[in-house]
Amino acid sequence: MDVLYFAWVRERIGLPREKVESDASTVAELVAELRGREERYEVAFSDLSALRVAVDQELTDFDASLQGAREVAFFPPMTGG
Repeated sequence: MDVLYFAWVRERIGLPREKVESDASTVAELVAELRGREERYEVAFSDLSALRVAVDQELTDFDASLQGAREVAFFPPMTGG
């Protein structure tokens, strides 16, 4: 699946997107796999309350299923303006 990173998440990981092969069944399991990769992922995902997630361009939460998902995006909360 494609994993996309936006704003400071992208800056901390150093990539705007990557293809990820994963056995994760939920977003939370995917995050756990990513955090285990390298320190930069651990830093980026250290405070999940500061992140939002979308699966196939639909806002969701971290216990959402990844079954059939083609894309997961991580980004900070959006503000109006």
